[in-house]
Amino acid sequence: MTFYDDIYPFYPLQRTSFIFNTQLLTIILVFLVLAVTFLLILPGIRGKSRFLWMFRIIISLFIGVVIVALNFTSDWAVAQGSTNTSYKSFSSEEVDAEVGLHIGLYGINITLRGNPVNQLNETINYNEMFKWHDTDEEYEKALERGLPNPILYIAEKFTLSSPCGLIYQYRYSGQYASSTLWTAFCCWLLANVLFSMPVILYAGCMMVVTAAFIFFSMASFSTIMNLPSCMFTLGTMGAFQTEYSGSFWLALATGVLCLLIGVMVVILDCVIPERMREAFSVGVDTEEDDIYMGEGYLNSNFLSGVTTVTHDLGKGIKQTSLKELSVHVYEDPDSNVSTGSTLG
Repeated sequence: MTFYDDIYPFYPLQRTSFIFNTQLLTIILVFLVLAVTFLLILPGIRGKSRFLWMFRIIISLFIGVVIVALNFTSDWAVAQGSTNTSYKSFSSEEVDAEVGLHIGLYGINITLRGNPVNQLNETINYNEMFKWHDTDEEYEKALERGLPNPILYIAEKFTLSSPCGLIYQYRYSGQYASSTLWTAFCCWLLANVLFSMPVILYAGCMMVVTAAFIFFSMASFSTIMNLPSCMFTLGTMGAFQTEYSGSFWLALATGVLCLLIGVMVVILDCVIPERMREAFSVGVDTEEDDIYMGEGYLNSNFLSGVTTVTHDLGKGIKQTSLKELSVHVYEDPDSNVSTGSTLG
């Protein structure tokens, strides 16, 4: 294994690349289990409220999983392009590859894919993750592992010692954006609790607050676009610049959805509050809740001078038995039970 055998001894062939965020996968599975659980109890709901209830659960879970998942995605901003660049150090060999930089709230994800994938007797398909809290340590490990030059070049721009200072811009903006997203998640939880209570107006207000915090997180992340960017090139590719990507636009769509739901709920609750409470199955009296005092059956033997009621007549006190107070007592010939109306 020497340099002249086209095998570089300082760079082992075996590598472990970042494939998928396990935290994001866990979040998706948890919300899928919740969705399946709620759908299983759907047949037990009677009437037209079944479809409305299903629609509410699906929309609510969608908003919740998006808010949580946006904290762990790696495509808030993306920069990518094709280039012809050197592949490894101490070598003049060049490869034609597609390079991608994916920026999230907790770190960056750098991809390198050959075009074609098999070049220089090697499969060029890398996907590496660098977290904000230990970027320098992961960069040193990348050097020890002998990752390709394009990945090391981009990762170096996000180290603490880099004159570009990109890590300070993206790390702090990502921390503020993540904090506001978790606040939005708490507001979403509170809104779901209020939707199950006869306070629909406040639930709609909390949905508006949820949308506001989602917009705050987007504004926090957008501050990096207003700062002077560090221009750097890679091989034959031009300037490597980032732009908003899927997670940013998904956050915008979710915020708009929360805002529309909140405003609609507030308006409808002010216009038709009874219909809204009926739609959300809160604060609606049912037949089981109605108490109807109809004709009752009283035992005449029990009422015969046993229990008395005292009337204060001002000048004197009179004790009257319950039997005397009963009005229109009728004897039932088939039993010893009397039928009576209300007691006066």
